Amino acid sequence: MNKMMVMAGFAGVLVTQPAWADDSTDAQAPRDEIVVTAANAGTKTQTPLIELPQPITIITSDQFTAQGAISISDTVKYAAGVLANPYGRDTRVDGFNVRGLDALQFRDGMRDIFSYYASITADPYNFSRVEIVRGPASVLFGQGSIGGLVNLVSKTPEFRTGGELSLVYGSYDRKEALGDVNIALSDTLAIRAVGRVRKADTYVDHVPDDRVMFAPSLRWQPTPDTDIVLTGLYQEDDTGSTSQFLPIVGTFHPNPSNPDGKLDRYTFVGKAGWDRYNGRSLQGGASITHNFSDNVWLSLKARYIDSDLEYFTHYADSYTNPTDPFAVYGADGRTIGLSADASDARMNVFSTDNNLQFKFHTGDHIEHTMLIGIDYSWNKVRKRYAGGSEIVDIYDIDYDALLTYDPSGPFSSESQKQLGVYVQDQIRFFDRVSVVVGGRRDHVKHSSGNTDNATTFRAGIIGEIGAGFSPFFSYTESFLPIAGSIDNGDGTFGNPYKPQSGTQYEVGFKWQPTRRALVTVTAFKIKEQNRVLYLSNGATSQSGKLKTKGIEFEASYTLPENFELLLNYGYSKLRSEVDTSLDYMPRHTASIWSTKSFDLTERARLRLGAGVVYNSNSKSTGPLDPYGLNPAIPSGELYSVITPSRTTIDALAEITWDKWRFALNATNLLNNRNFASCLARGDCFMAAPRNVMGTVGLRF
Repeated sequence: MNKMMVMAGFAGVLVTQPAWADDSTDAQAPRDEIVVTAANAGTKTQTPLIELPQPITIITSDQFTAQGAISISDTVKYAAGVLANPYGRDTRVDGFNVRGLDALQFRDGMRDIFSYYASITADPYNFSRVEIVRGPASVLFGQGSIGGLVNLVSKTPEFRTGGELSLVYGSYDRKEALGDVNIALSDTLAIRAVGRVRKADTYVDHVPDDRVMFAPSLRWQPTPDTDIVLTGLYQEDDTGSTSQFLPIVGTFHPNPSNPDGKLDRYTFVGKAGWDRYNGRSLQGGASITHNFSDNVWLSLKARYIDSDLEYFTHYADSYTNPTDPFAVYGADGRTIGLSADASDARMNVFSTDNNLQFKFHTGDHIEHTMLIGIDYSWNKVRKRYAGGSEIVDIYDIDYDALLTYDPSGPFSSESQKQLGVYVQDQIRFFDRVSVVVGGRRDHVKHSSGNTDNATTFRAGIIGEIGAGFSPFFSYTESFLPIAGSIDNGDGTFGNPYKPQSGTQYEVGFKWQPTRRALVTVTAFKIKEQNRVLYLSNGATSQSGKLKTKGIEFEASYTLPENFELLLNYGYSKLRSEVDTSLDYMPRHTASIWSTKSFDLTERARLRLGAGVVYNSNSKSTGPLDPYGLNPAIPSGELYSVITPSRTTIDALAEITWDKWRFALNATNLLNNRNFASCLARGDCFMAAPRNVMGTVGLRF
């Protein structure tokens, strides 16, 4: 706690994360002038952040590369109010928690993931920046998380010729080659190719982390007012699960039946060669923008995703009796139930987002930027399963004897279609006060035949009162359709689930003392309803209500001497009247990151960087006897597990010499072997140990 308080104390003397301009804007700005602009994720218009009544964080590829990010989850760990890898590093999916709630992932403004364990993780090397919208954003993006969203912005061609090639070697025999090549074929035609080939192990035995990724793209500007971009992606992952769902007893808590039986925190409980998370993703996208005049713009974009995945895994029965799972299977404190699940998944997604933007005046000092749009998405997910269970000695697993299964037979299928219409007006008064108002109507149809309709609104105001100081206030709404119906617990089903909905009020201020700095301080209050609750008898209800409130601070300052300092702090408190299991995320998150560059010679430059990330302890509450096996325990009696706070340190040493780059990254430098989270349901997740990577790169 003291470490967190020290980091938060810097807030009084330092000055949020800079919103960096896109590549073309950065190239035109002087080296010591950082132009603060907006991300499309905020308003879908190019608006300076200082004119937006909401916090937006933009993380450039240079920044998350310097911080040693090897996954999308890693890219957001130095952002205010964001918890990266809440269950430790997961090779299956990217995980991030914004304002205490799970956030959805978007790519180029369109939703990227529609089903867990039906696709592979995105590759951070394929993106020029990552944008974080905190709070509801349904008016512009349709169904989504109330906590916020993470938008990945793909690398696209520029009208220049150049690129980079890199070789990386790191911990766990990590070997990879990366390339990013951009070629200007003419003044109006350019192509780009981004790729990665990786062969690697992980800190869990028999879990590889292999990848092949290739992302070509083309840009054509047939006229000065028309821009056409085509993007493609082929990615294949051969990996497994670094999340082994180990029992809380024997890892975090002592084993009462076996006092000397302490499990290795990175124990592999599967069958080598059978356990896997292998997938392939094909994507194709296109965007067209056209300027009819200085005041009218058209934007059209679409993307198609085809994904195949095999997920074969084993996990221990930590859940039947969470306080002593071994007692269910004997008295030796060693044997436990082990389940095997094998699934095939196929996911197909089509998304399109189209809008018109108008600029006009309704007075000498009143300027409007009107956005009118329509978007549509269709997704279909098909899965089939096989599996079984057996009893094993988890302290000495006979891996060769483990049973395996192969899914066969027909696929079960779920699909969903969403059509949304939205309108937004940004009004600028006297070049000092900005008002944003917007509304949206959505129609969602599920494969079950159920339909959902939702109307969402947003409104906000921000105004400069002098010296770059701009207070703001906003109100936003969200909705999230939920497939399925109420489960009565007796084999029958009731009414279809209603969409999950939420509202947020937010107040704060932004301060931009110079073009190189931006400060954001904000306080928010969120109310969410219609959450699905899973009851002990297998039934479900939709009485879940959740209230969240918190504060956030973001600050950055970049000096002309190439000194960078980022400081972030977030506090969020969740409260539920009907479901205590919701309150299990850390209330406090804080981070600081800094880099400093030095001229060694006329042609050589040294950059050193270091960062600290702090997450406070987290509390998980659940039923002591979830299946009513012990008559001595009153029905519904709860118990809690508190996961201790954790602090990690990252470091960078980099030398650039002419066209060469030599870098050494270390994450979790002190190799603190922390628990990411332990849940009262019975299992624990480990944070990633130290990871060191060396890079040799050539830029041309």
